[in-house]
Amino acid sequence: MTTKELTLLAEKNRKRLVEVVYRAKAGHIGGDLSCLNVMTALYFDVMKNLNPAEPKAAERDRFVLSKGHCVEALYVTLEAKGFLKPEVLDTLGQFGSILSGHPTIEVPGIEVNSGALGHGLSIGTGMAIAAKMDKKDWKTYVLMGDGEQGEGSIYEAAMAAHKYQLDNLVAIIDRNHLQISGNTEDVMPIDSICERWSAFGWDVITMNGDSMEDILNTFHAIDYTNKKPHLIISETTKGKGVSFMEGIAKWHHGVLNEEQCKEAVAEIEKRIEELSK
Repeated sequence: MTTKELTLLAEKNRKRLVEVVYRAKAGHIGGDLSCLNVMTALYFDVMKNLNPAEPKAAERDRFVLSKGHCVEALYVTLEAKGFLKPEVLDTLGQFGSILSGHPTIEVPGIEVNSGALGHGLSIGTGMAIAAKMDKKDWKTYVLMGDGEQGEGSIYEAAMAAHKYQLDNLVAIIDRNHLQISGNTEDVMPIDSICERWSAFGWDVITMNGDSMEDILNTFHAIDYTNKKPHLIISETTKGKGVSFMEGIAKWHHGVLNEEQCKEAVAEIEKRIEELSK
């Protein structure tokens, strides 16, 4: 797919996300929106051998959503990829649905249960080690939140990934600068992320996670043979794509009313129309 086609797809996923979260009356929509571009790029360009007909294909790339509270973004991406049927996604928030507020392996296409913050990178490190031991070429991608960087287990995994030279592991930090209780630098400062992770021996790259072009250029430039694990600092906007949500902490898990949903959908549909020309 071209950059424009992927941008259009991300906008369609964004519209679906807003509608699904509104209907469910629950969800972490601010962080969903900030990581949705990256997730679209991963599933439709970067990751290989993803087959809805064979979700456990041996040579598939693996994805771990460490910031599991943003599972709604993953659900709409899996639907677009063909892993989830629309009628299943429409059950989000309903009694008896297989779709929970965090990823679970009951859902086709989801590798591991996640959402206990700080665990995802440890799991991803184990997966990457397994691929090395089996001499396999598949890669592991782990998406973390920036507020999540306060968890100590992340840095234990970072040390292990360096020790085992896991150049088949890519960690992404969704750097939207906001967490549930406010600005990350007020809650628990994590800057400078670049120097910190470089000191752990990682290959560190910064990208504009709001730009599909920069996302694709960044992932395509990764050297998977340099004997270093890779960290991408994805600079994003909380609530990206819905103007009244952008950069507002309350939308970490804000619930849309009917008027707000209509306003958000109309804004997104306008971009979809422009991109479709």
